[in-house]
Amino acid sequence: MSTLVVIGYDDPFKAQEVRLMLAKLQKDYLIDLEDAVVAVKDDKGKVKLHQAVNLTTAGAVSGGFWGSLVGLIFLNPLLGFAVGAATGAVSGALTDVGIDDKFMKELAAQMTPGSSALFVLVRKSTPDKVLDEIKGTGGKILKTSLSHDDEAKLQAALSAARQ
Repeated sequence: MSTLVVIGYDDPFKAQEVRLMLAKLQKDYLIDLEDAVVAVKDDKGKVKLHQAVNLTTAGAVSGGFWGSLVGLIFLNPLLGFAVGAATGAVSGALTDVGIDDKFMKELAAQMTPGSSALFVLVRKSTPDKVLDEIKGTGGKILKTSLSHDDEAKLQAALSAARQ
């Protein structure tokens, strides 16, 4: 079962910075992320979600490939590519994996303008090493499915002074 953690930051760029740190930890096999999304609320109050994977683009690329393949069979690969890419882009845009977009937008709407939030869905991790890496990055836990003890450890690590 995956664990949800949402951390809010007063800086509009800090959540992206921490997401990059988590991506590095994932490459080192210290954490297994199912999803990691950054929500930024600009000075006008508009919320923008920055997904880790752009499903529209991925769908268009995949659809273009399969459309070209089908187009070759019917002797019109260019038309097949165009139709396949359009179909793939539409299906990618309509697909939602990981954390629910509606949930993220509702929670991000409560943030102050000029701030950001990091939404992370973790499959598994090596908690002590992950906490050491994100220690002192700041932020406040907004929502989590962690136990009270684990939540307190995470908040203490976020709030600790950087060495």
